[in-house]
Amino acid sequence: MTQLVDQWGRPVRKRELTREVAGPSLTGVRSPLTGYPGDGLDPRRLANILREADEGHPERQLELAEAMEERDLHYVGVLGTRKRSVTQLDITVEDASSEVTDKRIAEELRTWLLRDELEEELFDILDSIGKGYSFTEIIWEQSAGQFWPVRLEARDPRWFRFDRRDLKTPILIGENGQDEPLPAYKFIHPRIRAKSGITPRSGICRAVTWAYLFKMYTLRDWAIFTQTYGQPLRVGKYPIGASEDDRNTLFRAVANIAGDCAAIMPEGMEIEFKETGNVGASVDLYESRADWLDKQVSKAVLGQTATTDAEVGGLGSGKEHRMVQEDIERADAKALSGALNRDLVRPWVDLNYRGHGRYPRIVIARPEAEDLAKWMQTVGEAVDRGLAVAEDDVYAKLGLRRPSEGAKILRPGGQNAPQAPGQPGAGDGNPPESAVKYPLNTLAALSAAVGRDDERGRSAGGTAPLDIAVDQLAEEAAPEIEAMLGQIEAMIAAAGSLEELREMMLGAFDEIPTETLAQVLGEAFTAMHLAGVAEVADEDDG
Repeated sequence: MTQLVDQWGRPVRKRELTREVAGPSLTGVRSPLTGYPGDGLDPRRLANILREADEGHPERQLELAEAMEERDLHYVGVLGTRKRSVTQLDITVEDASSEVTDKRIAEELRTWLLRDELEEELFDILDSIGKGYSFTEIIWEQSAGQFWPVRLEARDPRWFRFDRRDLKTPILIGENGQDEPLPAYKFIHPRIRAKSGITPRSGICRAVTWAYLFKMYTLRDWAIFTQTYGQPLRVGKYPIGASEDDRNTLFRAVANIAGDCAAIMPEGMEIEFKETGNVGASVDLYESRADWLDKQVSKAVLGQTATTDAEVGGLGSGKEHRMVQEDIERADAKALSGALNRDLVRPWVDLNYRGHGRYPRIVIARPEAEDLAKWMQTVGEAVDRGLAVAEDDVYAKLGLRRPSEGAKILRPGGQNAPQAPGQPGAGDGNPPESAVKYPLNTLAALSAAVGRDDERGRSAGGTAPLDIAVDQLAEEAAPEIEAMLGQIEAMIAAAGSLEELREMMLGAFDEIPTETLAQVLGEAFTAMHLAGVAEVADEDDG
């Protein structure tokens, strides 16, 4: 028996699938406790952090990325918007084929996707948008020889490295600190890149770090400026000849008046408050710089600024910016779908249906707006020309359920009637009066003609009631007959011999719609009978 291997050629060890291999430990190297490289961050320190990541040690870069999401409200807002826009999209499953086994596999996958925890798990998987990559461990459960993913556990990316030879192949940091290859079929490992290059340099956080650093400088200077100039300057005046104790008393009063809002001093001393001029212009400078940096972050994360920075009007705003964001959303959704199909669906099928070789596909996408009226018109015309269309496909396209037994069926012109087997009027030939309407005018027209000739009369070459019945039958039945003839013509064109044409016609007999034609013929025969009776009576009278 051949050895089952993953996409990297690593052998699958089934005993490892049901246990956690990358969990945290307080005493080992995979500690959940984190460092804070963002404290006291300056350009030199930031450059060193990024250089370490380029050399295959991204731990401090990942810790800085976490700190940026915690401290920069704008960055965590736009990054969260981008992640949540994907987790809210519809998730569908495409069958590998129409075979029974493939349909069963796809249905098992659909059932698993109904889990309430899935949205939170997908949000954690999309941590790769900010950092460039993420690792999610699959915890499998085995029962009756079948494997089932019971949960997806997000793992700290600091517990993984990349092979120094290519900085691409992921490696797990073992309990003893030694690098270990990732066990096969155990991890979902998406890579959502903001730029091309080695994996540690591909995340958005790399581009945003410098904007974050400069924004922190701006906010710090803004805070110092506000503290210094937000209140007026206090100046204390003491009379000539004041003692040293009097001067010290005055100074303490001036120093503490901002916080205490109260002070005492000897009589004759005075305190003035000097307002600082041009404070407004200085405040605008800090705010403008912080806003400009936020806009650059919005462009990096969402590709535009109109949906986050409240810009009104201007070229390229509004709808165009939203279209840019939707382009990024589609790209993220395709990347996530691809990672799930590669790292979850394929292993699942290989473990339970070894050698099957066909896999269903998870598709995450926003439903495209579609003109259903135009679609129905096109399908109707195709069916009229002989194209076989499955009813299930039409129901699925329209988002409708197939009627259950006993359901009340809607009919044209508000003609609603129970049509399921066993219900009144269902195939017994005696439908209740309220359940049957006559949309066709055959019977009404022919009945009106019974007992009368046209204005000229038969002796003057008028039309007899029976002739009227024949003409009305031809008019009412023509569309149905034309549809049948169109389908027969399509069969004649496709058949290679008379024997093949015969088999095609016999096979399609049950699918030819005959309900409307049968109704027309029934009404016409009734009217013809009445017309014939009228003619006989007229002849007897003559």
